[in-house]
Parts: sequence; structure tokens; C-alpha cells
Amino acid sequence: MNGQTKDLPWGLQGLRCMCNGCCEDRRVNWMALHQGGILVLTYLGYTCYHLTRKPISVVKNVLHVNCSNLVPPPNILVNDSNRDTWCDWAPFDELDAGALLGMLDSAFLFAYALAMFLSGFIAERVNLRYFLSLGMLASGISCYLFGIARPYNIHNIWYFVFVQIMGGIFQTSGWPGVVTVVGNWFGRGKRGLIFGIWNSHTSLGNILGSLIAAAYVESDWGLSFMVPGAIMGLIGFIIFLFLVPNPIDIGYSPPSSLGYRKIDATNSSDDDVADVDYDSRSIGEDRVIYRCVYREQLTADELANERSETSPMLSGHRRIHNVHQNNAIGFIGALKIPGVIEYSLSLFFAKLVSYTFLYWLPLYIKASTTYSATISAQLSTLFDVGGIIGAIAAGVLSDYSGMSALTCVVMFGLAFPALFVYDYVGNVSLGVNIVLLLIAGLLVNGPYALITTAVSAELGTHPSLGDNSKALATVTAIIDGTGSIGAAVGPLLAGLVYAWAGWHNVFYMLMCADLFALLLLSRLVYKDLRSYVQRRRVIQI
Repeated sequence: MNGQTKDLPWGLQGLRCMCNGCCEDRRVNWMALHQGGILVLTYLGYTCYHLTRKPISVVKNVLHVNCSNLVPPPNILVNDSNRDTWCDWAPFDELDAGALLGMLDSAFLFAYALAMFLSGFIAERVNLRYFLSLGMLASGISCYLFGIARPYNIHNIWYFVFVQIMGGIFQTSGWPGVVTVVGNWFGRGKRGLIFGIWNSHTSLGNILGSLIAAAYVESDWGLSFMVPGAIMGLIGFIIFLFLVPNPIDIGYSPPSSLGYRKIDATNSSDDDVADVDYDSRSIGEDRVIYRCVYREQLTADELANERSETSPMLSGHRRIHNVHQNNAIGFIGALKIPGVIEYSLSLFFAKLVSYTFLYWLPLYIKASTTYSATISAQLSTLFDVGGIIGAIAAGVLSDYSGMSALTCVVMFGLAFPALFVYDYVGNVSLGVNIVLLLIAGLLVNGPYALITTAVSAELGTHPSLGDNSKALATVTAIIDGTGSIGAAVGPLLAGLVYAWAGWHNVFYMLMCADLFALLLLSRLVYKDLRSYVQRRRVIQI
């Protein structure tokens, strides 16, 4: 078994001591076991990040409601002045409650968006085990602090705003951290499917957050925050005990599906060839490139390198030299990577739509139907179930076609009519609502998941970076940070538009956002299609 015990986290040191006795004479693939553990730990970790984001959208239904149809308890005196507001939680018992609730969303999301750029800078320069575990602990405490407002009878709006800002800042530790750790442990081939399945943690966190919050929302809404906060702190401690951020930390070589080196075709021996680590899909092509130099194969290689600019799911057969460039990339350098700006701006609008649903869907369902707050929260989880399916579908389509931009654009285009139909007929019946929520979740969250995971990971290891392994967190932070600004703008605009113009106009706003997300990828789609045509011509030759 490889690795240096002194570099292992405490939990793994204990497991290794136990396994040394029971597995000493057995053949164990420790690299595979570590990779499986990394997937589980990062999956659980980011599930908790979304677990603690979701309760606010559920609790909105009880912070401000129409109390006139409810029966007050004996200890509350109801008169004409408070007949409609006696069950509300001050300061959300006034007519401007929608604006105040929108302010809480914006406080969290703007803090998250602005801090994300700094978080990516820090993540590339510190131990990610400490970065993630401390970030999760602080995020869990922030969520818990929101919940204690109920038992401690806190009604100051600035207390809630402060807690939301702190939560937004600490939550930025999650995405650059987990994507970088997964990127360190896994190779560069077929990431769409892997990341599509792995990215279901976002939707699973939303689902669990909704269900936990819904279980307490009508009896004690403080527990809707305190329970998720405690769970996140526990998982953060587990990550501290077991997470290994990089295989190099324990003596393993980082996996790379493109890890061959250039050799001298005229003087190379069979031993030289044996030392080359070929991608299983390109052994024949690489031998031709380095030994025979056929014109057709060189042309295919050039086209593949061009394809990697717009379709990072199937990056070209690029050469990786043995020169290690481990200096962390700067912000401007990351922006110069082809495709980063387009995907970042597209994600701005994609995340605007997704987070508007995240924060307002339970309230919309309750307002447009006769369902209770609990049922509305439970029904809203179907949007995230559709998101899981959409993330996997987008990853598979991107891997199969090699055209990630086109995959996103097709799903954005289909989301436009799906949102229109859901707005107008979603409340006809429970069955119709369920089907349309699943479809909307699939089409809205599919491209969003693809951009924030597989696309970000591939752009962070773009051919223009050579062997620089410290660009992934910065690129991820830029893309997700830009998207998070849209996530902050969306719920704020939704609250204002809903207050002044009604729910129909909120959906028109979301449809326009999907259209902008589509248009911003048009240049990359053109390059995708042009590269596809050229590849087909090479194959025919």
C-alpha cells in the first residue's frame, strides 16, 4: 500500500492501522478505495451545503401568512389591528414582508457571490481538508443561529441579515473545495457522466432540506434551521477526520487519462514505449502521431485541440510534458482560458432561474393552489428530483456528442416553453403539477449542473495551462461566482416583480433569463458545430 501515514488525516490513520492487521496479505486496490471515499465524502459534504440553504424557502410560508382564517391559541389576544398578522413573525408581519424576505435572500446570495472569488483564490493555497471542514462548521453554526431566533424571541431584521451574510460567506468554501478535490483524484476522460451523477448532491441537499424543514415548519420553525445546521457540523467533522485533498499528499501519483509523454520516434526503443501511459481510447492514434506522423491523424489531433475550447467534455489528445508548473494561476490568467467568460455569463442567467425556484417555489405553490405549507414544501422537492435526472442526462449527452455548449443550449431552449406551460396549467391538478415540476427541474438544472461541474473541471485543466494543476479552484470560483451573482439577483427580482406585478410576470422574467443564457453560448455552439463537421470530414477521408 502506497502513501505516507504521517500525511493521513486522523480517521484514516486509525483505519489504516486496523487494515494493516486484517488485510496484510490481501491484494487491495487502495487507490480505488481512496477514490470511492473521496466521492462519498465530497458528495455528503456538498449535500449539507444545500441542506442548510433550503430551509429559508420553506419557513417563508409561516413567517408571513394571512392569519384571519386560523384559530389563535388562548394566550394570544386578537383584535382588529392584528387579525391578519397575529400568527406572523415580526418584523415580517407588515405589508413589506415580501421585500424583507427578499432582502434576506439577497444578503445571503450577494455575500456568497462576492466572497466566492476570494474563496477560489484561498482554496488553491491552503489545505482543502481544513478549508472544507472549517467552512462547513461555520456554515452549520450560521444556519443554527437563524433558528435560535424563535426560542430566543429575536425580531430584529438586522440580526437575520447579519446571519445570512455570514452564512453566504462561509458557504463559499464548498464548491471550489469539493470540485478541486474531485478533480485532483480523477482523470480527465468522460467526466460528464461522473459529474452528472455526483452533482445530484445539489438536488438531494435541496430535497432533504425541504423535507426536514417541512417536518418542523408548522410546529417549531426554529428546528427547521437548527437540525440541518447540526447535521452539517457533524459531516464537517467527519470530513476533517477522513478527507485527503490530493493523492500526492499520501504518496500516490495523480491519475491522468492523458498522461503520455513525447518520445523521439527515430531513437526510441520498446522500453521507451512501455513507459508511456496511453489513454485507452487513443493508443493507436498516439503511436501513429509519434512514429508515423500521418497527415490525417495530425489533422484530427488539431481538430480535437480546437474542440477542447468549446467542448471540454472530450478534450483533444494533447501532449503533457514532464514539466511541472504548480504555481497558482491568477484571476486574469483564468479569464483568458477560452470559454470561461461565455460559460460564466451564461451561468449568471441559468443560476438566476434555478435559485429563484430554490427560494420561491414553495411559496408559489402555496399561493397558486390550496395546499398547506407542508405539502407545498414537499411538492417543491420534485423540481430537484427532475434536476438530478437533468444533470445526469446533460452529462451523458455532453460525453456522447463532445458538444457541451450545444447540450446546454438545447436544454435552455426547451426550458422556455416548459416554464410557460407550468405557469399557466401547473395548478390544474396534482398530477399535472408533479409532471411539469419534474420536466422544469430537468431542463432548468441540467445545463446549470453541467457548467458548474464537468465544464468547470475541464476548463480548469485546459491545454493552454500545460501541467498547471492549481487553476481548477480559480476557474471554478470565477464561473460559479459569476453565476452566484445571478443567483442573488434572481430571488430579489422575483420578490419585487411578484409584489408589484404578480406571479405571471415572474415566470416571464425567468423565461427571458433562459433566453439570454442560450444566446451567450451561441459563439461556442457555432464552434461546436463547425468542429463536428470538420471531424466528420476527417473520418470520411
